[in-house]
Amino acid sequence: MDDLFRIGVITEPHGVHGEVKVYPTTDDPGRIKRIKEIILNDGKELHRLHPMGVKFNKQFLIIKFAEFENRDDVEKLRKKELFVTRENAVPLHKDEYYISDLEGLTIEDESGVGIGTLAEVITTGANDVYRIELNDGREVLLPAIKQCILQVNIPEGIMKVHIMEGLL
Repeated sequence: MDDLFRIGVITEPHGVHGEVKVYPTTDDPGRIKRIKEIILNDGKELHRLHPMGVKFNKQFLIIKFAEFENRDDVEKLRKKELFVTRENAVPLHKDEYYISDLEGLTIEDESGVGIGTLAEVITTGANDVYRIELNDGREVLLPAIKQCILQVNIPEGIMKVHIMEGLL
């Protein structure tokens, strides 16, 4: 499931026409409106679903899939996760990365010395923050800003960083 990105979790059926209420787990739920195929993980296997309509309801999405006609069809989908494939994911802008591609990168300092691993991407209001597990056992929270992130090389699995004074 490395090339699948989780975009939401079905919380419950909505109405009587086979719609589901979804808690989005993506930073931009509006992107889901442009996705043509969504993968449902029912715990045993993956199913390809085709959204016919997406509406917003407070912090939730209401999605109607072509494959389901009524409430009984979707009743069993509670707490099931929804994914999108890398091929069907909404394209990223320059200097944007999928979180799953960032987590696990080797972190190097400005001189190219490996200092740790990117353990977690924390999404905040202004910019993301990277939780880095240093080789010596300590952790550092590094803001994902140009002054700190010097280079990202996904194919090689490396991120070169500048750790500002006071962060260590």
